[in-house]
Amino acid sequence: MSTMNISLPEGLKDFVDQQVRSRGYSSSSEYVRELIRKDQDRQALRGLLLEGAASPPVVTADAEYFDRLRDRVRETRRELRLARRQAPFARIWIPASAGMTVRSAAGVAV
Repeated sequence: MSTMNISLPEGLKDFVDQQVRSRGYSSSSEYVRELIRKDQDRQALRGLLLEGAASPPVVTADAEYFDRLRDRVRETRRELRLARRQAPFARIWIPASAGMTVRSAAGVAV
C-alpha cells in the first residue's frame, strides 16, 4: 500500500480525530480511505445517472405502465400470502415468477 501525507488545518485534524474515536475507526487513514471510497461510489453513481438521463426512454412511464406495475406488485403479494399459508415455517420465499421451486423447512415443495 502506498502512503500519502496530507496537511490539514487544526480544525479539520481535530474533526478527523473525533470521527476516528467516535465512529470506531482504527486510524485516521482508515477514515480517509472510507471517505475516498464513498466519493468514488458517488462519482460512479453520478456517471450512471447522467448516462441514463442521456439515453432514450425504453418504456413510457404512463398510466398503463403504472397499472401493470401495480398488478405485478399485487400478484407478488398474493403469492407471498399463499406461500405463507402453505408453509408458515419456510425459511425463504421466492415468488413463483422467479421460476424456482421453494421448499419449506420440512422439505415440502411450495
